[in-house]
Amino acid sequence: MKPIKTQGQLEAEISDAIVRFEKEYMGRGPHETRTYIVDDLVVVRLKGVLTRAECQLAESNDAYNGRELIKRMRHALLEKGRPFLDAVVRDVLGVAVRSLHTDLSTMTGERVIIFSLEARPDMQRVEGD
Repeated sequence: MKPIKTQGQLEAEISDAIVRFEKEYMGRGPHETRTYIVDDLVVVRLKGVLTRAECQLAESNDAYNGRELIKRMRHALLEKGRPFLDAVVRDVLGVAVRSLHTDLSTMTGERVIIFSLEARPDMQRVEGD
């Protein structure tokens, strides 16, 4: 039987896996990633996810259509990689993913991914939590 990990250890494992996914699947990793486990939710905040080309498109003369194009493309890629992401979260936490929600700010280059879980994961409690 595996020892139960702390919340911080679980959050770090998920962050590392999401960064690997972004690098391998999306082409580049974020500048900063932080994961938060809150009851039966996993919130992943990624900063600096846009490529230089995407930044140029977001700032173009037709910025609205450029931003929408970036969002649609990134959403489609995430949906295509969703089986991998669901498996990572399930493997790290031992709980199945119920749903995934995401949004991307083309103004700040920040993306948020929220995983809703089937149950609250088991984790070791650390004093002060």
